[in-house]
Amino acid sequence: MKTINFDDRLRKIGELGEALSTNQERMALQAAREIKFTLKDSRLEVKNTIQRLGMYEGVRSKLEGRAPLGGEGSTVALMLSYNGSAWLNIAITSIFAVGNRVLVKFSSKGSELSKLTESIYKPIFGDQVQFTRIGGRQFMEKSLKDPNISSVVVFGSDTTVLPYEKAVRKSGKKMIFEGPGQDPFIVFPDADIELALSDLMVSKFLNNGQACIAAKRIFVHRSIYDSFLREFRARTSRLAVGDPENEATDISPVISDAAVSRIKFQLKEAVEKGARTILGGRIEGNLIYPTIVRDATDDMLGMREEVFGPVAFTAPFDTKEEVIRRARDNKYGLRAAVFGGKEAEETAQALIGEEYCHPVPSYTFGKFGTVALNETRSSSWVGAFITKPVGGYGLSGWIWETVGGKFQIKQGPKLLSLETSLEYRA
Repeated sequence: MKTINFDDRLRKIGELGEALSTNQERMALQAAREIKFTLKDSRLEVKNTIQRLGMYEGVRSKLEGRAPLGGEGSTVALMLSYNGSAWLNIAITSIFAVGNRVLVKFSSKGSELSKLTESIYKPIFGDQVQFTRIGGRQFMEKSLKDPNISSVVVFGSDTTVLPYEKAVRKSGKKMIFEGPGQDPFIVFPDADIELALSDLMVSKFLNNGQACIAAKRIFVHRSIYDSFLREFRARTSRLAVGDPENEATDISPVISDAAVSRIKFQLKEAVEKGARTILGGRIEGNLIYPTIVRDATDDMLGMREEVFGPVAFTAPFDTKEEVIRRARDNKYGLRAAVFGGKEAEETAQALIGEEYCHPVPSYTFGKFGTVALNETRSSSWVGAFITKPVGGYGLSGWIWETVGGKFQIKQGPKLLSLETSLEYRA
């Protein structure tokens, strides 16, 4: 079986960037047409991915001396939660960059987009990167049994992946899971309000709120809560809702029927418990109009579970200690954003986990893999999965592996490249 050296792998990744650039408009239009991401968001995602693919040369010293986890010619199985934004190319190439062959399973959504992606890969990567369209359960079962597959990487739901722990233990293989977030967005009274509002508009509504790192639980200090919400409402009300293929559209239909049903229930329950919808609340089919909920409490479903759509649950807080406690009180720990001065800095320090993933005795709650302090989502996510380790705590992500005959869990930020490879020893 032919193997290729690091320079050849780097060259192929560069060719992929060129091919994506050539097909940029085609991919963006297909994403808008098939999975309803807005054309402007889809274009941005492809553009950002092309830029990221150029970052691999910067990690040459870290990756060049590594070999596949399962040995020469071994494969990593990669299951993606949905396709349609170009970030999936980063997941694929970061695994390929260290010499792994990659078997990719797309989401069942966006079949034509997945075919387009496959057609771009085939002439560049040949059989080094292969694609399959079998069901998720069958993919998992086959991957855990196939002796040529060293490890399995899954982007998806914790509730879907947790039942596989017994099978992973039995297989002795490594599983890397990247899951949901219910990310806190915290604003203190001395924050740069313009910076916070601008970032909130992007982090909440980009891709119609369908992102694991979207702002989900929005905590604003009570002294500025009303004024902050007035401006947030004014800006949100100006978002254009409609056809994803229209270049002016900001918000288009949500792809998942289940997400729409869940959001309906979350909104209904919030109002029943005393929260108020100050904008939106209107849902037509899968089109959810931008919605802002005020006075949400931590027991509400919109604050407890992931909200996968353009709905913002907001709540006031009074003290640093209170907001730290409330931010930590969730099963997910992917990313947090904090805006303000000294107290914001202390809050960020209280929430951040370790720099790189590490063994834990059990799932660790109340810490976050990434904490952005007075920094936008886009700038804090530069180089994600290439130069910047990402991932979380709690049920936002983990690694299951057996080391020296002993099963262990690791949590925290990670690079797929490092976790699917070993230092090469001649």
